[in-house]
Amino acid sequence: MSLMRRLERGQSAEEAQRQTPAAPPERKDATGDLGGNQARPSNLRARRINQPAAGGRGGYMDLKTRVQNKLLSELDPTLDIKRDEVRRTIQELFEQILLEENTVLSRPERQRLFEQIVAEILGFGPLQPLLDDRSVTEIMVNGHKNVYVERAGKLHRTPITFESDEHVMRIIDRIVAPLGRRVDEASPYVDARLPDGSRVNAVIPPISLVGPTLTIRMFSKDPITVDQLIEYGSLTSESVIFLKACVEANLNIVISGGTGSGKTTLLNVLSSFVPSDQRIVTIENAAELQLRQEHVVTLETRPANIEGKGEISAQQLVVNALRMRPDRIIVGEIRAGEALDMLQAMNTGHEGSMTTAHANGPRDTISRIETMTLMAGYDLPVRAIREQISSAIDLVVHVDRQRDGTRKVVNITEVVGMEGDVITLTDIFQFEQSGFEEGKVIGQLRSTGLRPNFMSRIEDAGIHLPPSIFGIGQRPRY
Repeated sequence: MSLMRRLERGQSAEEAQRQTPAAPPERKDATGDLGGNQARPSNLRARRINQPAAGGRGGYMDLKTRVQNKLLSELDPTLDIKRDEVRRTIQELFEQILLEENTVLSRPERQRLFEQIVAEILGFGPLQPLLDDRSVTEIMVNGHKNVYVERAGKLHRTPITFESDEHVMRIIDRIVAPLGRRVDEASPYVDARLPDGSRVNAVIPPISLVGPTLTIRMFSKDPITVDQLIEYGSLTSESVIFLKACVEANLNIVISGGTGSGKTTLLNVLSSFVPSDQRIVTIENAAELQLRQEHVVTLETRPANIEGKGEISAQQLVVNALRMRPDRIIVGEIRAGEALDMLQAMNTGHEGSMTTAHANGPRDTISRIETMTLMAGYDLPVRAIREQISSAIDLVVHVDRQRDGTRKVVNITEVVGMEGDVITLTDIFQFEQSGFEEGKVIGQLRSTGLRPNFMSRIEDAGIHLPPSIFGIGQRPRY
């Protein structure tokens, strides 16, 4: 029985120590670290376990499983309150169990095994090194054998694998359980988030035919700034000055784009221009916005429970947000009937609101919002819906992931109004590609030379934009 077990049974430290067999002496290696080569009883034959590229992996995994299971049985569940304390306890038990296993590992092997086990107990298993890698922007798990990552807009397969589909399921459960969400055969997909705000989507059999799949959209621990977007070529100084003026003048903005195009990142940047003395209410399916203002209320939707009850939809939250005295409402993404309530909010005194939508361009964005409004379940005339859209939305900012993996704002478009039954749009800024060299898209976001019709609202807010913003005269700098 281990020393920890005896202490847990109420024995004194002296009694526990007397009844615990003395451990063989540890021998330090040349660097002074313990455990490079453990001394062992002479009557036992030590087993040396290596982790070769192939062939011997089964023995290593068996050892990892045995040590991990012993650790889990030895650990005091109450220690998980303090991560550092748990890690120290794991270190002590790890050394003791390896000694009991009579297994000799080299120092790199020993450290690798320890970190893998710590990741299983305290982190997210094989994914932990990828989650700690700041260059990774997305992680995709397709069953237990295939793990891909996105770096700099390009997909790469990794050598990382899980032990089995059940192993993937354990990691998925570890992610969703603290959020009060579930994933099982009755509800085989779920949206969730990691503690750092990274977005998670999981799909399991029978929906997924390749085993449990996991997609994690990583967000920088330090939110991307507007200066970085200018440096990356996603925006220009002129367009930033213009967008900042639009936010400060309480214009309603929709950010559109495809999957992974950078809509949420841009929404975070534009939200940073909101004055700090305003009350912001955010509504998301999985909270991921990183607003830096002090007066922010974050609301998150809730799926139905196992009995099919208790669901809180984005549409319900938008309606409730209107009762919370918001200066601005920010919806992480409109997908369905909440679009109508968002339009209503924009048209009833909550100017300066923002949201995102999946679309292929500004015109498609308007069409999609029209379709989503119809999904609210009301039998509204199409013209009435279009009038709501044209009066509520002032600006559409469309972002696109280019074929070289970069994300760029390609359209900043004003919603002008109605001409007959058609909503009219005017591009204020448009991306012009001049070439494709050495795998890089060459081009710039340029002004079309047209001034938006809402310039009077910007000027009424005390903001005076120089003519050079719209391509006249010397270029300003943000």
